Amino acid sequence: MTNFSTIYKLSVVAVFCFIQACSGSRCPMIECWFVQEKAGRGGGLTGATTQEKSLLHIRTDAESHISESQQAPSDINPNRVYIITDPAATLCHHSFNPPRGSIQKPHCEINPFLPQPSSLKWVASLTESALSPIYLQADWFSASFQGVDEQLGVSTITRAPTGTKEHDVILSVTSKTMSATTRLGEPVTLDCGFWADSSSPLFTSGFAVEWRYQTRGDGRLVLAYDGKTDRLADTLEEGATLDFEGLHKRGNASLILQEAKVRHSGTYICTVYLPYLLAQVAMELEIVEPPSLSIHPSPLPLSVPGQTINVLCEASGFAPLPLELSWEFKGADGKTRSLGTGSMSGHRQSWDGTYSQSTRLELDTSKLDLGRGGEVTCVAVHAGGTRRASVTLNNIVFSSPSIEDSMAMVGVALVLYGLIKFVSWTFTGSDKTDEDKKEK
Repeated sequence: MTNFSTIYKLSVVAVFCFIQACSGSRCPMIECWFVQEKAGRGGGLTGATTQEKSLLHIRTDAESHISESQQAPSDINPNRVYIITDPAATLCHHSFNPPRGSIQKPHCEINPFLPQPSSLKWVASLTESALSPIYLQADWFSASFQGVDEQLGVSTITRAPTGTKEHDVILSVTSKTMSATTRLGEPVTLDCGFWADSSSPLFTSGFAVEWRYQTRGDGRLVLAYDGKTDRLADTLEEGATLDFEGLHKRGNASLILQEAKVRHSGTYICTVYLPYLLAQVAMELEIVEPPSLSIHPSPLPLSVPGQTINVLCEASGFAPLPLELSWEFKGADGKTRSLGTGSMSGHRQSWDGTYSQSTRLELDTSKLDLGRGGEVTCVAVHAGGTRRASVTLNNIVFSSPSIEDSMAMVGVALVLYGLIKFVSWTFTGSDKTDEDKKEK
């Protein structure tokens, strides 16, 4: 009986855990903003955009049904409730389904989408027949998602028969590196993957991939690839490539930069094209390189009271620009105190895009209580970390003798005086002896 009771309890626990696991792994309901432009007011003017709350029920199987517990909240218009079938389960990622009561929420925006051919030369081959298939006559939406803590970014193109609310994901583009940081000279991989519905008639016509760089009004094409003709577009970007085998087999469109440079810092946009469709994700790359410090002169010359010593600290080879330079002094007693920032120079940019800056410190031994010397340190605080460089300062100190020193000096003087008298008496005595002998 006891064994039966134990087995029963274990079974209940196992079932409970299974239910919890299933409920924790189910696809989420995602609250989203439905954004579209208002109708123009005439004269070619475009009206402002409108935003409405919407709700997306995510499922991986078109046969799945929405449970009663997943009904829309009262503040959402029933016309803005959509059922999204995502066979790739990309939208079922845990970053889109935070724990109940969590302050952080995923970001989502959905927009009407109009399928159309692209004029870009690396995409034009996908629609060279110039025939618009009947398949395009439907309701199309594009949506962008960003998971909690930027764990995942997703862009989707969905299709639904006109007038219905059940959409199928036709194309999705994802990235796990929404924000990346690296050092100079290191290889960088910016993650981008895509999935396309193999049952769609657009799938068999091929795909194209494009990577663009954009920051502070500056933009350039980094890489473009026509997957249908297996051709790369001509670009001026060196050291940028794709894993072409992984691209065709697994949809791995990640950008590989062989060597990170300062000019690589900025926003990168990965765009994947199917005939008449495109989806894209954007990510940030920051190149962070800490400064190298050097102090001149090194070592410092000996100093005497009243002397002023100029010390220069040079910080070079750092990126990005913000840098804080300061000075510290550590005395013989082990205590550290600040000496301020010194006289700062302006920053200078070198040929490789890195920066340099310097600070000059005047050590006036008559004004600063530096004792017999110690360690002078230049401190650089940067996004890449804190760096320090130190030199030793030695002071020659003149001071009045203490009582003990005075007594010792008197003692030494008396001893010297005694020695002098002894030597003088010795020589005087020997001279008199010689004179006496001569007289005799």
